Order: sequence, then structure tokens, then C-alpha cells
Amino acid sequence: MNTELNDVMLDLETIGQHSNAVIVSIGAVFFNPLTGNIGAEFYQVIDIEDAMKYGEVDGSTLKWWMKQNDDARSIFNTNDTMPLKDALLEFNEWIYQIEGFRNRVIWGNGATFDNTILTNAYKAANMTKPWHFSNDRDVRTMVDVGRRVLGIDPKKSNEFKGNPHNALDDAKHQAKYISDIYKQISHCHSIYLKQ
Repeated sequence: MNTELNDVMLDLETIGQHSNAVIVSIGAVFFNPLTGNIGAEFYQVIDIEDAMKYGEVDGSTLKWWMKQNDDARSIFNTNDTMPLKDALLEFNEWIYQIEGFRNRVIWGNGATFDNTILTNAYKAANMTKPWHFSNDRDVRTMVDVGRRVLGIDPKKSNEFKGNPHNALDDAKHQAKYISDIYKQISHCHSIYLKQ
């Protein structure tokens, strides 16, 4: 694997908003926020009955899913699922392509959402998560920096490719707009240094 791709953009689809939400699917990509390069992908749909052993369902999120389009809701009708523990083991194998526990930087969309929910799933399954807590990164904070400091909003201005609420497609989109924010910060820094 290319050693420049030590960042992982993570996205979960869940049936809850809290830190112990039932995980429906896990999507992730390796990426480099400085260059915008995107590497290997991970995607797995979780067996809902099994996932409910490790988390809780939130009624308002369930109602929200019922209002989504057929493409988004199709996640509940697929037979290509696996138990949560097996999915976590596969995620571990995938992320181990980044050598070194402390080299893995994990981005999630919200300081208390994706990373926290996945961390709690590892705990509930009596497994160890494959990254150091100090390498958690927050997508929403960077979007706020883009909007308020740089005056840009690539989250909205970038065309979304794929299906919204598909964990892998969401992860790719998030990696793209985080990289765009990094590029703008780098550009502003270069201009500053030339002054």
C-alpha cells in the first residue's frame, strides 16, 4: 500500500443517533487529505438482527430511514450481510494495511458519531479497535473551518457521486471535500509565506 494513505475516511449507517447505535453498514476509504488521492475501499452491510445484540435502535432514526428513497432503504433488503464481529474483523484486516497502530488516522463525520459508535461496537463485541484514540479526526470541524475561515463549502459545492446514505459513497464524498479544504488551507499558507 502507498504509505502516503494513512488517513481513513469512515462512514457508518446506523439506526440510531447515540454512541451505542445499531450499525447497519460500515464504509471507509484510505485517502490523503493533502493530495486528494483516494485508495482502497471497505464496505460491509451488517446483519441487523445480530447488530441489535450490540447496540440500541432510536425510533426517530427508524422513522427517518422509512422516509428515504428506495436506493437508500435497499440496505435493509440485501442478503449480502455478516455478523457485526465478522465485519469488525474484516475491517481490522483492511485497516492493517496501514502499518503501525499510531499511524492510522480515522476521520468520522462528527466528533461523537462515526468514530465513537464504532469504538463502542468494538467494546460491545469485546474487541480492540485498530487505531489510537489520539488519531480520531472530525469532518464537521473541518467543514466549519472551510465555511467560516476560508469562505468555501466543498461539502455542498462538490457533486455527490453514488447514492446518498450509502456508507462507502458517503465516505468517498467526505474524503473529497476534506481534501479540498486542506488544499485551500495549503494555498492560503503558500500565499502567506510569499508576503
